[in-house]
Amino acid sequence: MSTHFTKNSEIDRKWHILDAKDKIVGRVATEIARVIVGKHKANYTPSIDNGDYVVVVNAEKVRFTGNKWEEKKYYRHSQHLGGLKTRTAAEMLEKAPEEILRKAVWGMINKSDLGRRQLMKLKIYVGDKHPHMAQNPAPLAV
Repeated sequence: MSTHFTKNSEIDRKWHILDAKDKIVGRVATEIARVIVGKHKANYTPSIDNGDYVVVVNAEKVRFTGNKWEEKKYYRHSQHLGGLKTRTAAEMLEKAPEEILRKAVWGMINKSDLGRRQLMKLKIYVGDKHPHMAQNPAPLAV
């Protein structure tokens, strides 16, 4: 028996749309990560980017369970002494609601050049309008 590896010419990318209204962040992020990495396809190959595009609308209406709006912290560092900045999930929702989902998905995919290319296939929008109607995205069930 021989192992089949997907070639770039065999990749068929599709577009999916997901309404994040009243969805729990972690559960939505796992489904998005599975689709953009390509694990939902029969010809999944770990070293090839054969995932699909995902458009997320209503990113500002996601939910957390428990007290995570006040207790969950997002950290970033400026690489200078004393440059650690911290935001709670509630502050993140006010300033950049699309970054909540983007950071959750980034935590679930590979931290490499391949992972960065896969993350670029994730399009997140605040509100229900998006500029990808020409791609005719199919609904993604979560």
